Amino acid sequence: MLTKTGRPFDKGALYRLLNNRTYLGEVSHKGKVYPGEHRAIVLRELWDRVHAILQESPRVRANQNRRQTPALLRGLIFGPDGRAMSPTHTRRRGRLYRYYVSQAVLKGTADDCPVRRLPAAEIEAAVIDQVRALLRQPEVVVGTWRAARAEAPDLTEAETLATLERLDPLWDELFPAEQARIVRLLVERVEVSPSGADIRLRLEGLASLVRDLAGIGAETRRAA
Repeated sequence: MLTKTGRPFDKGALYRLLNNRTYLGEVSHKGKVYPGEHRAIVLRELWDRVHAILQESPRVRANQNRRQTPALLRGLIFGPDGRAMSPTHTRRRGRLYRYYVSQAVLKGTADDCPVRRLPAAEIEAAVIDQVRALLRQPEVVVGTWRAARAEAPDLTEAETLATLERLDPLWDELFPAEQARIVRLLVERVEVSPSGADIRLRLEGLASLVRDLAGIGAETRRAA
Protein backbone atom coordinates (compact mmCIF):
# COMPACT_ATOMS: atom_id res chain seq x y z
CA MET A 1 0.00 0.00 0.00
CA LEU A 2 1.24 3.49 -0.88
CA THR A 3 0.49 6.90 0.58
CA LYS A 4 -0.79 9.75 -1.61
CA THR A 5 2.81 10.87 -2.11
CA GLY A 6 3.71 7.44 -3.51
CA ARG A 7 5.69 6.28 -0.48
CA PRO A 8 5.13 2.90 1.23
CA PHE A 9 2.40 3.06 3.89
CA ASP A 10 4.56 2.28 6.93
CA LYS A 11 4.03 2.59 10.70
CA GLY A 12 4.97 6.28 10.60
CA ALA A 13 2.24 6.98 8.07
CA LEU A 14 -0.20 5.00 10.19
CA TYR A 15 0.63 6.98 13.34
CA ARG A 16 0.19 10.26 11.45
CA LEU A 17 -3.19 9.02 10.26
CA LEU A 18 -4.25 8.04 13.79
CA ASN A 19 -3.27 11.47 15.12
CA ASN A 20 -5.07 13.48 12.43
CA ARG A 21 -7.81 15.34 14.32
CA THR A 22 -9.53 16.25 11.06
CA TYR A 23 -11.37 12.94 11.36
CA LEU A 24 -12.85 14.22 14.65
CA GLY A 25 -14.29 17.28 12.93
CA GLU A 26 -11.54 19.48 14.38
CA VAL A 27 -8.78 21.70 13.00
CA SER A 28 -5.26 22.09 14.44
CA HIS A 29 -3.46 25.43 14.10
CA LYS A 30 -0.22 26.48 15.79
CA GLY A 31 -0.53 23.81 18.44
CA LYS A 32 -4.16 24.60 19.28
CA VAL A 33 -7.28 22.65 18.33
CA TYR A 34 -10.50 24.31 17.14
CA PRO A 35 -13.91 22.98 16.09
CA GLY A 36 -14.00 22.57 12.32
CA GLU A 37 -16.77 23.34 9.87
CA HIS A 38 -16.80 19.75 8.60
CA ARG A 39 -18.51 16.76 10.17
CA ALA A 40 -16.57 14.19 12.16
CA ILE A 41 -16.19 10.75 10.58
CA VAL A 42 -14.66 9.09 13.68
CA LEU A 43 -16.53 8.74 16.96
CA ARG A 44 -14.92 10.40 19.98
CA GLU A 45 -15.19 7.14 21.93
CA LEU A 46 -13.22 5.27 19.26
CA TRP A 47 -10.60 8.04 19.11
CA ASP A 48 -10.15 7.93 22.90
CA ARG A 49 -9.80 4.13 22.90
CA VAL A 50 -7.15 4.23 20.16
CA HIS A 51 -5.16 6.94 21.90
CA ALA A 52 -5.31 5.13 25.22
CA ILE A 53 -3.51 2.27 23.45
CA LEU A 54 -1.02 4.63 21.78
CA GLN A 55 -0.07 6.09 25.17
CA GLU A 56 1.32 2.71 26.22
CA SER A 57 5.03 2.18 25.60
CA PRO A 58 5.97 0.47 22.31
CA ARG A 59 7.54 -2.39 24.29
CA VAL A 60 4.30 -3.06 26.17
CA ARG A 61 2.27 -2.97 22.95
CA ALA A 62 4.74 -5.30 21.22
CA ASN A 63 4.53 -7.82 24.07
CA GLN A 64 0.73 -7.68 23.97
CA ASN A 65 0.76 -8.22 20.20
CA ARG A 66 3.01 -11.26 20.55
CA ARG A 67 0.79 -12.75 23.25
CA GLN A 68 -2.38 -12.15 21.24
CA THR A 69 -1.01 -13.28 17.86
CA PRO A 70 -1.17 -17.02 17.20
CA ALA A 71 2.04 -18.92 16.41
CA LEU A 72 3.04 -17.90 12.89
CA LEU A 73 3.37 -21.48 11.61
CA ARG A 74 0.59 -23.15 13.60
CA GLY A 75 -0.96 -25.85 11.40
CA LEU A 76 1.58 -25.20 8.63
CA ILE A 77 4.77 -26.85 9.92
CA PHE A 78 5.30 -30.61 9.71
CA GLY A 79 8.11 -32.90 10.83
CA PRO A 80 9.87 -35.67 8.87
CA ASP A 81 7.16 -38.11 9.97
CA GLY A 82 4.50 -36.02 8.19
CA ARG A 83 2.76 -35.00 11.41
CA ALA A 84 2.18 -31.39 12.41
CA MET A 85 4.54 -29.85 14.94
CA SER A 86 2.76 -28.10 17.78
CA PRO A 87 3.63 -24.65 19.17
CA THR A 88 4.53 -24.53 22.83
CA HIS A 89 6.39 -22.22 25.18
CA THR A 90 8.14 -22.02 28.49
CA ARG A 91 9.15 -19.13 30.72
CA ARG A 92 12.51 -18.92 32.47
CA ARG A 93 13.73 -16.00 34.56
CA GLY A 94 10.92 -13.84 33.22
CA ARG A 95 11.71 -14.54 29.55
CA LEU A 96 9.36 -16.32 27.15
CA TYR A 97 10.85 -19.08 24.98
CA ARG A 98 8.72 -20.44 22.13
CA TYR A 99 9.15 -23.75 20.30
CA TYR A 100 7.55 -26.04 17.75
CA VAL A 101 7.57 -29.61 19.11
CA SER A 102 7.05 -32.90 17.29
CA GLN A 103 4.06 -35.07 18.14
CA ALA A 104 6.49 -37.86 19.03
CA VAL A 105 7.96 -35.74 21.83
CA LEU A 106 4.52 -34.81 23.10
CA LYS A 107 3.51 -38.48 23.16
CA GLY A 108 6.80 -39.66 24.70
CA THR A 109 7.88 -41.73 21.67
CA ALA A 110 10.73 -39.56 20.37
CA ASP A 111 13.59 -42.09 20.55
CA ASP A 112 14.06 -42.19 16.77
CA CYS A 113 12.65 -38.74 15.94
CA PRO A 114 15.25 -36.75 13.88
CA VAL A 115 13.64 -33.37 14.57
CA ARG A 116 12.25 -33.11 18.09
CA ARG A 117 12.06 -29.42 18.87
CA LEU A 118 12.69 -26.17 16.93
CA PRO A 119 13.11 -22.65 18.34
CA ALA A 120 10.02 -20.85 17.04
CA ALA A 121 11.67 -17.49 16.37
CA GLU A 122 14.46 -19.08 14.32
CA ILE A 123 12.28 -21.31 12.13
CA GLU A 124 9.73 -18.52 11.62
CA ALA A 125 12.48 -16.12 10.53
CA ALA A 126 13.94 -18.77 8.19
CA VAL A 127 10.53 -19.41 6.62
CA ILE A 128 9.87 -15.70 6.14
CA ASP A 129 13.31 -15.23 4.54
CA GLN A 130 12.64 -18.12 2.14
CA VAL A 131 9.18 -16.79 1.27
CA ARG A 132 10.62 -13.35 0.51
CA ALA A 133 13.28 -14.96 -1.70
CA LEU A 134 10.72 -17.13 -3.49
CA LEU A 135 8.59 -14.09 -4.30
CA ARG A 136 11.46 -12.84 -6.47
CA GLN A 137 11.76 -16.05 -8.49
CA PRO A 138 10.64 -15.61 -12.15
CA GLU A 139 8.64 -18.85 -12.17
CA VAL A 140 6.72 -17.75 -9.06
CA VAL A 141 6.00 -14.33 -10.59
CA VAL A 142 4.71 -15.91 -13.81
CA GLY A 143 2.64 -18.51 -11.95
CA THR A 144 1.13 -15.83 -9.71
CA TRP A 145 0.32 -13.62 -12.71
CA ARG A 146 -1.43 -16.47 -14.52
CA ALA A 147 -3.46 -17.35 -11.43
CA ALA A 148 -4.39 -13.70 -10.78
CA ARG A 149 -5.60 -13.13 -14.35
CA ALA A 150 -8.58 -15.41 -13.70
CA GLU A 151 -10.24 -12.54 -11.81
CA ALA A 152 -8.10 -9.62 -13.01
CA PRO A 153 -7.64 -10.11 -16.79
CA ASP A 154 -6.12 -6.64 -17.24
CA LEU A 155 -3.30 -7.33 -14.78
CA THR A 156 0.08 -7.45 -16.53
CA GLU A 157 3.12 -9.53 -15.65
CA ALA A 158 5.05 -6.30 -14.96
CA GLU A 159 2.38 -5.14 -12.51
CA THR A 160 2.50 -8.52 -10.78
CA LEU A 161 6.27 -8.29 -10.42
CA ALA A 162 6.06 -4.71 -9.12
CA THR A 163 3.43 -5.70 -6.55
CA LEU A 164 5.48 -8.63 -5.24
CA GLU A 165 8.58 -6.42 -5.06
CA ARG A 166 6.61 -3.82 -3.10
CA LEU A 167 5.59 -6.40 -0.50
CA ASP A 168 9.20 -7.26 0.43
CA PRO A 169 10.31 -3.90 1.91
CA LEU A 170 6.92 -3.47 3.60
CA TRP A 171 7.14 -6.74 5.52
CA ASP A 172 9.10 -5.40 8.50
CA GLU A 173 6.56 -2.57 8.91
CA LEU A 174 3.61 -4.93 9.29
CA PHE A 175 2.09 -5.74 12.66
CA PRO A 176 2.51 -9.39 13.84
CA ALA A 177 -1.16 -10.19 13.25
CA GLU A 178 -0.93 -8.96 9.65
CA GLN A 179 2.28 -10.94 9.08
CA ALA A 180 0.50 -14.07 10.36
CA ARG A 181 -2.45 -13.43 8.02
CA ILE A 182 -0.18 -13.09 4.98
CA VAL A 183 1.87 -16.18 5.89
CA ARG A 184 -1.32 -18.23 6.12
CA LEU A 185 -2.45 -16.80 2.80
CA LEU A 186 0.82 -17.59 1.02
CA VAL A 187 2.17 -20.76 2.65
CA GLU A 188 0.51 -24.13 2.17
CA ARG A 189 2.98 -26.28 4.07
CA VAL A 190 6.44 -26.21 5.69
CA GLU A 191 8.23 -29.55 5.90
CA VAL A 192 11.30 -29.69 8.13
CA SER A 193 14.07 -32.29 8.19
CA PRO A 194 17.61 -32.46 9.59
CA SER A 195 18.80 -30.88 6.33
CA GLY A 196 16.50 -27.85 6.40
CA ALA A 197 12.98 -26.67 5.59
CA ASP A 198 11.00 -27.08 2.38
CA ILE A 199 8.25 -24.50 1.77
CA ARG A 200 5.24 -25.04 -0.46
CA LEU A 201 3.55 -21.80 -1.56
CA ARG A 202 -0.11 -21.32 -2.40
CA LEU A 203 -0.23 -19.63 -5.81
CA GLU A 204 -3.93 -18.89 -5.40
CA GLY A 205 -3.10 -17.08 -2.15
CA LEU A 206 -0.36 -15.12 -3.89
CA ALA A 207 -2.78 -14.25 -6.69
CA SER A 208 -5.37 -12.99 -4.19
CA LEU A 209 -2.76 -10.84 -2.43
CA VAL A 210 -1.50 -9.40 -5.73
CA ARG A 211 -5.04 -8.52 -6.83
CA ASP A 212 -5.68 -6.76 -3.52
CA LEU A 213 -2.40 -4.83 -3.52
CA ALA A 214 -2.65 -3.93 -7.20
CA GLY A 215 -6.19 -2.62 -6.63
CA ILE A 216 -5.05 -0.53 -3.67
CA GLY A 217 -2.20 0.89 -5.72
CA ALA A 218 -4.53 1.85 -8.56
CA GLU A 219 -6.95 3.56 -6.17
CA THR A 220 -4.08 5.45 -4.53
CA ARG A 221 -2.80 6.71 -7.91
CA ARG A 222 -6.30 7.88 -8.87
CA ALA A 223 -6.72 9.68 -5.51
CA ALA A 224 -3.38 11.41 -5.94
